[in-house]
Amino acid sequence: MEETLAEIEFLALSPNRVTVLESLAEAPRTRSELGELTGASQATLGRILSDFEERNWVVRTDGSYAATATGRLVAEGFRDLLDVMAVERKLRDVVAYLPTEAMDFDLRHLADATIVMPTETRPNAPLQRLLALMRDAESLTAFSHALNDRSLSVVADRLGDQAFEAVLTRGAVDSLTAADTLRERLRRVVAAPSAGVRVADDDIPVAVTVADDVVNLLVRDDRGVVQAAVDTTDPVVREWAERRYEHYRANSEPLTAETLTG
Repeated sequence: MEETLAEIEFLALSPNRVTVLESLAEAPRTRSELGELTGASQATLGRILSDFEERNWVVRTDGSYAATATGRLVAEGFRDLLDVMAVERKLRDVVAYLPTEAMDFDLRHLADATIVMPTETRPNAPLQRLLALMRDAESLTAFSHALNDRSLSVVADRLGDQAFEAVLTRGAVDSLTAADTLRERLRRVVAAPSAGVRVADDDIPVAVTVADDVVNLLVRDDRGVVQAAVDTTDPVVREWAERRYEHYRANSEPLTAETLTG
């Protein structure tokens, strides 16, 4: 274990070492080419390449250097580690709120996600992010344990111009229908040909909205306070969202305007 950690440290302490090994894992390079890629001096490159040759990670071939099979293995494994740590750093402040038990995809697919969190000057920044996506979308698909009045207003305002489908928990629907104004707004939505809402008796542990090609997760703490908006266009996450929606849809019943009248 200690020797393995020492080798990881050997690479991690030098960005130039990482760049050189990854570059040689892609294709053979001359020292001049490696110098252009790294900006390192020839003396530094000489030490790096000598260290790599001692480890049998690279070999000299016809005036250039190439990674060996184990060199390529190390480069690939170290890149995976870097990618994992980059995702961990991105999600560090929100992971406590993510319903990871319902997110059955590799979290590395959130590497390029946009994460918006509340600030002192913009406490509603996560919700504003979602509302902006909703306003600009031609198609919305959602499944959630909550639907706030502002999201419902956006949907109601876009009726006829936007396709909208959602599966909500019964608790979310009950919260909306408790107020006469929101009940009427919801009735208008479900009565529209371009919209449809279904009600699930089972719990939906995550609030997801698919706005065109963007998947947005609005994450809350145990008190129901929104802590972040996480959205991505990653196709694997999109596929996950579509599968989850179809699951909830199959285990729900339609909400009709008649049930909301009165």
